Amino acid sequence: MDGEVLRTDFLNLQVGKVDLTREEFLRYGRHLIMPEVGLKGQKKLKSASVLIVGAGGLGSPLSFYLTAAGVGRIGIVDFDVVDLSNLQRQIIHTTKDVGRSKLESAKEKLEALNPNVKIETYETRLTSENALEIIKDYDIIIDGTDNFPTRYLVNDACVLLKKPNVYGSIFRFEGQASVFYAEFGPCYRCLYQEPPPPGLVPSCAEGGVLGVLPGIIGTIQALEAIKLILGVGEPLIWKLLLFDALKMKFREVKLRKNPQCPICGENPTIKDLIDYEAFCGVMPEQILHETGLEITAEELKAKLENGEDIILIDVREPHEYEINRIQGSILIPLSRLAEEVNKLDQTREVVLYCKMGGRSARAVQFLRELGFTRVKNLAGGIDAWIEKIDPSMPRY
Repeated sequence: MDGEVLRTDFLNLQVGKVDLTREEFLRYGRHLIMPEVGLKGQKKLKSASVLIVGAGGLGSPLSFYLTAAGVGRIGIVDFDVVDLSNLQRQIIHTTKDVGRSKLESAKEKLEALNPNVKIETYETRLTSENALEIIKDYDIIIDGTDNFPTRYLVNDACVLLKKPNVYGSIFRFEGQASVFYAEFGPCYRCLYQEPPPPGLVPSCAEGGVLGVLPGIIGTIQALEAIKLILGVGEPLIWKLLLFDALKMKFREVKLRKNPQCPICGENPTIKDLIDYEAFCGVMPEQILHETGLEITAEELKAKLENGEDIILIDVREPHEYEINRIQGSILIPLSRLAEEVNKLDQTREVVLYCKMGGRSARAVQFLRELGFTRVKNLAGGIDAWIEKIDPSMPRY
């Protein structure tokens, strides 16, 4: 592999005066009897620090296993609260945690699991203003995020600070994992120099994710972090691991360092953290909001009650339409809109909706490009309709 460094101890952690207590000898006994770990390795784990960005699907299993393994200091960055829809995959939280800060919930569970580990929390959104300050004091950074702006932010901060970035991503039945470490191999931008166009890739909230999948990928991320700390095995530097849950197959793709990479290449152009929201582009629903092409749930309700002539189109998939729908709507999935568009009357007002507003925003843009002038997007999708108009409808 071009330029690959054949070594295992990338971090070269020094244990110094770190000692184990009698309780820790018993707790980590199954590690201590492994020659690849042993007393020295367990001391490395205790002296190491790991920052986890995100306390959600990926952050749940990897924080559990790193805490159980005895990593001395674990930081977690998150700013969200626990929602009932999280519990299908975010196993660190329970039903009674709904509405509670994810960080408070996670810290409580991790400290109960292993009081020897110091859990530090950062209840904030990671931004270009605070990322370097938060990341600089940790040995390893683990990316458990689900959005492109934060993913590129984590990558660039790790490159600038010369930190390893243990990456993972999940969607529906598929997952990816790698270790991006620009000091010894490629970074995330070597693989994906630019993000996809806004709205092209649906989020897990719109596209869904099998609940067990983040457990698999998150555990792989935890394993990669432990290997880096111990200096054993072959970490996923120079490799992208692809997992297909339906076929139960792992596939490994060899990666190359891009000499033209804008941050870790031969002539880097990125020297500081940038405005990542702008870099990743404006989402279609933001554009529609700014141009007045949105309609609120309350406004739509009033129009329907007044008997106004509206074509109400649901652009979700049939299996979603079965769960809930706004009365009077017709189903035209976004994937079939181009085929069905000739059946629509351009002189009538058209309102489109999906689950949260992203897919229907793309549908509005498509219809506008075809000459539809009386077309609007339901802000917040059917989720907003349920929250503000009809809470008796099931949510998903």
